[in-house]
Amino acid sequence: MSRLSPRIIIIGAGIVGANLADELAALGHANTLVIEQGPLGLPGGSTSHAPGLVFSSNPSKSMTEFAQYTIEKLTSLVGADGRGCFLPVGGLEIATTDERLADLHRRAGWNRSYGVQAEVIEAADCLAKFPMLNPQKVLGGLFTPGDGLALAAKGTALVMERAKAAGVEFRDRTIVTGIEQSGGQVTAVLCGDERFEADIVVSCAGFWGPKIGEMVGTPIPLLPLAHQFAWSTPVPSLAGVNELPAGASRPILRYQDRDLYYREWGDRIGIGSYAHRPMPVDLDTLPAYRPEDITHERMPSSLDFTPEDFAAEWEASQELLPDLRSTEIQRGFNGIFSFTPDGGSLVGQSREVDGFFVAEAVWVTHAPGIAKAVAELIATGTSTTDLGDCDLNRFEDVQTTREYVSETSQQNFVEIYDVRHPLEPRTTPRAVRTSPFYSRQQELGAFFLEGTGWERPHWYEANAALLDEMPAEWAGPERDAWSAKFHSPIAAAEAWKTRTAVAMFDMTPLKRVEVTGPGAGELLQGLTTANMLRAPGMVSYTLLLDAAGGITSDITVARLSDEVYQAGINSNVDVAYLNREAKKFNAANPGKWAAVRDITAGTSCIGLWGPLASEVMAKVSADDMSNEGLKYFRTKQISIAGIPVTAMRLSYVGEFGWELYASADVSAKLWDVLFEAGQEHGIIAGGRAAFNSMRLEKGFRSFGTDMTSEHEPEQAGLGFAVKAAKTSDFVGKAALAERAAAATKRLRCLTVDDGVSVVLGKEPVYVDGKAAGYVTSAAYGYTVRKPIAYAWLPTRVETGDAVAIEYFGKQIAATVADDPLYDPQMERLRGLSLAAAAN
Repeated sequence: MSRLSPRIIIIGAGIVGANLADELAALGHANTLVIEQGPLGLPGGSTSHAPGLVFSSNPSKSMTEFAQYTIEKLTSLVGADGRGCFLPVGGLEIATTDERLADLHRRAGWNRSYGVQAEVIEAADCLAKFPMLNPQKVLGGLFTPGDGLALAAKGTALVMERAKAAGVEFRDRTIVTGIEQSGGQVTAVLCGDERFEADIVVSCAGFWGPKIGEMVGTPIPLLPLAHQFAWSTPVPSLAGVNELPAGASRPILRYQDRDLYYREWGDRIGIGSYAHRPMPVDLDTLPAYRPEDITHERMPSSLDFTPEDFAAEWEASQELLPDLRSTEIQRGFNGIFSFTPDGGSLVGQSREVDGFFVAEAVWVTHAPGIAKAVAELIATGTSTTDLGDCDLNRFEDVQTTREYVSETSQQNFVEIYDVRHPLEPRTTPRAVRTSPFYSRQQELGAFFLEGTGWERPHWYEANAALLDEMPAEWAGPERDAWSAKFHSPIAAAEAWKTRTAVAMFDMTPLKRVEVTGPGAGELLQGLTTANMLRAPGMVSYTLLLDAAGGITSDITVARLSDEVYQAGINSNVDVAYLNREAKKFNAANPGKWAAVRDITAGTSCIGLWGPLASEVMAKVSADDMSNEGLKYFRTKQISIAGIPVTAMRLSYVGEFGWELYASADVSAKLWDVLFEAGQEHGIIAGGRAAFNSMRLEKGFRSFGTDMTSEHEPEQAGLGFAVKAAKTSDFVGKAALAERAAAATKRLRCLTVDDGVSVVLGKEPVYVDGKAAGYVTSAAYGYTVRKPIAYAWLPTRVETGDAVAIEYFGKQIAATVADDPLYDPQMERLRGLSLAAAAN
């Protein structure tokens, strides 16, 4: 289409769609049409009835930043009445149990990690801020002064006016009936007999999103669920307190021990509840309202109140807020909100259809922030805030099925206010994805955690007996109750055996793709920071960058033959990106082509690592697997007991050994052959706990945890992955120098001074007495005999500087150290220590 700027159509004029139109216009993209099925003033979605509470506290840095932008933007929007669209009354989360009070210290840490002012206050201070509280119930609270109430409807109306003034067109009372595409690219939106051409279509349809996704064959994995909200009759003690009928002067309030939240509503109290049974909503059975019939009380997203589901919560509310005992429930409704398999929003471009974007499952708290990110993504190709936590393509196919989405979303509703450990696995559904070694792992007493549907052994009970043999110095410290959850001392024994003998690790869940074709090397050459045109048999650790030079993934690429590459990647997000780029490459290079295929499900991977790995391999393979026979970061095809195997000389734990890849049909035999051959050498199966400890000792980064698109290679300690000798262009290359020069933070290794205090991640780090960064990864280092943490800190921080990590409100002294802590000369990885021992 020959237009000066792309024609963008946004479906949905709620708080997300309206803000997206406004943000696009601010970036110079006003050639936009917003289509709304209801009346613009009251579209009938969640924006129309959202209570508007904005709590910043979130374990995700990105979601916290989105909330902060929401506060900033709504504060700046001032209506004709001279009032803004945000009431900064503060946020108060109260504790009525010791467990909750401890967790509020953890939540306060999240805020401080990401630059948000917050403090845990005494019970008396809670009562002073919210006088209606029962002093016999409250133990303390988390107060975040910048939080408050979003006037969502008012703010949405104001950004609509601004967008219209910039040239954006809004159409209400118009129902989208189809989306046209050609060659995998959206071309138009159909509304009955009307057709609107489009280069880009963005679904901001809220809980109607799955219906829009179906029009282009893109799964939108969200479940609409009803959520109860009710108002009390006037509360005598609130008479004359608030100036406006729906105003508030006291903090918004969370009573998470009973899954409840509250806000003042003039002289009444509004009460929201997550304590009731999950109430899934079938979109096909929603009442049909004509646009002219929609009112604040009657709209598609507002279902009839079910008092029986609220009875116990009304009693609990009267107990917490005794002033409510003189009131009744005046009215209520069951409002529809969107929930997803992991509780996060759904943002980004479809992997199935180019030009089709979504911004769904977005609550008012994050709406303007996410709208800004999506506008940046459309206008520039990158977002200044990392979108990894909410990328639409993060889910595996099995996680987008109707059954999986329904079960997990309902579980997230039930657990929304639960105190959950960062390692805590979901209870159901389980055993969705299992490696070919699953039955062997069960026999060894594996304790499984779950990730992207995979069952992943964290440790093996079969190794418990090793604790009696293990030298005392390898034992980890006694842990506090929180860090001891989902932990076993067996991890120490597994690390000991890996470092001193040999261990097998199931690396099957590591996602991998095959890139094939005469253009495979050229495609990868233009996307990565390393040279992909080296000879077959070479392996490269490399980065994928966005156009702004931010890290979007770290991957390992092996050239198996002239036209076949195998890449170990991080997630489905990488698969979507590589396929999209291959499509562009193929269109631009008719004589060359490249195809990307996800081979994870049909293959397996065993990490065979440790100083005795060579002895085990010698018993089962006639191939030369010596240091010279297969050098570090090389690959070749070998046979193990007659099983075809792709061997790569790699190790994520810092020990000599290989990643061994085989097809799924022969993988169980491969496990058995290696495990039997290793018995005389003390072989064990090792789990993720020991694995994570050893990878931190070796200083290996984990994408999405240690670095994201907000970071460039040098500041993440990955400058070596950008090959200076690579003269050809690659995505992000032009931005690297300027971005590196502007960096203010750097990922640093910390060791805990007392040698025993273990932290888990996301805790704030203090420099010169002020919160200046946050922990990414952490573990006890069994080899180096001390706890380790990696953290983003100001570039001025030097090796040897003293810092402090805040853990549940207490500060733990730590010291900045050079990394890696283990084998800094790479002697063990390169097999040099084995050669020295042989001589």
